Amino acid sequence: MSALAAAGMPAFRPAERIASVGVSEILKITARAGALKRAGRPMIILGAGEPDFDTPDNVKEAAIRAIRDGATKYTALDGSPELKDAVRAKFERENGLVFAADEVTCGAGAKQILYNAFMATLGPGDEVVIPTPYWTSYSDIVAIAGGTPVLVPCGIEAGFRLRPEQLEAAITPRTRWLLLNSPSNPSGAAYSAEELEALAGVLRRHTHVWAMSDDMYEHILYDGLAFATLAAVAPDLRDRTLTVNGVSKAYAMTGWRIGYGGGPAVLIRAMAVVQSQATSCPSSVSQAAAVEALNGPQAIVAERCAAFQRRRDLVVAGLNAVPGLQCPVPQGAFYTFASCEGLLGARTPDGGVLRSDRDVADYLLEADVAVVPGACFGLEPFFRISYATSDSELKTALERIEAACARLHHA
Repeated sequence: MSALAAAGMPAFRPAERIASVGVSEILKITARAGALKRAGRPMIILGAGEPDFDTPDNVKEAAIRAIRDGATKYTALDGSPELKDAVRAKFERENGLVFAADEVTCGAGAKQILYNAFMATLGPGDEVVIPTPYWTSYSDIVAIAGGTPVLVPCGIEAGFRLRPEQLEAAITPRTRWLLLNSPSNPSGAAYSAEELEALAGVLRRHTHVWAMSDDMYEHILYDGLAFATLAAVAPDLRDRTLTVNGVSKAYAMTGWRIGYGGGPAVLIRAMAVVQSQATSCPSSVSQAAAVEALNGPQAIVAERCAAFQRRRDLVVAGLNAVPGLQCPVPQGAFYTFASCEGLLGARTPDGGVLRSDRDVADYLLEADVAVVPGACFGLEPFFRISYATSDSELKTALERIEAACARLHHA
């Protein structure tokens, strides 16, 4: 019995909108591993989706100048004119997308852009098609906004990408959005222009369905693969497409919390209503830093992408060398999404049986390596590794994973 109940007071009752939603399981796993590390365990944590690189010096200096110049007041609700101009220039320069100022919005991270869009457009029973595996926040944001996530499994045999026939089958009269993420968290899969055009063909037949393109990992793409985004591939769908991006990953600015989006003015106005009653403007200092990130030298982005590709190759080779694991080669982002189906049914040294990818993740945690089970991303049995850490830590983690799997007893 709780203390409140014992005192005769009514128990706390959360709102129904969050009754089925919990704190991110990735954060829980990271916190658990962090606690073990603080307790003295030599834990290697491969769960966080955060570059280990520092924010570029020119970006930090821009923020310092902003503070010294007194740019510490409120800005326009959804982004200063300077930041909106930088975003518009980025979209035109890199994606061939031309937006007016009232077709661009900036918020406290790309997650807020997604949240604003769903809160502004979803009602009870409205559906959002989400290919799985997917970033865990997608379905929870949809649920909080009152909508219904429609999860479409896109397995290893499909390269973790949605096929046109799957999209066609998932659409109903209640469908409001298709949400795409390319390159993907957690799989690293990326859609080509041809694949996006095939999906656009389905959307053309269903004019009530809008598209949201989460391009956060745009600049972390490997092997010379060309980036493609839906609004550019299918300009006839521009007026029902929201293109979302931010500075967190490419510029190692996760803590600065600046995301942005471009789409039709009618949607951007509705999103501003949500933001006006939540956070108002994002940090003025962070906005100044983001202007420099977008407008300043870009060479460091390619340099860091090359480092991520080297780490990708290291991790993929290491995992595929372990019997029972199968790791496809990611095309972008900084994650591997490896199948652990070959480990299921194996018995651990203490007599336990690995029955799910959660069991596998727990077993690896005992070996001082923290990974995230595929169940968190809507597709089992897999586990995600973030290789946004040093080569030496990755090598040690792979050695521990190999040794832990070698201790398993298979029937």
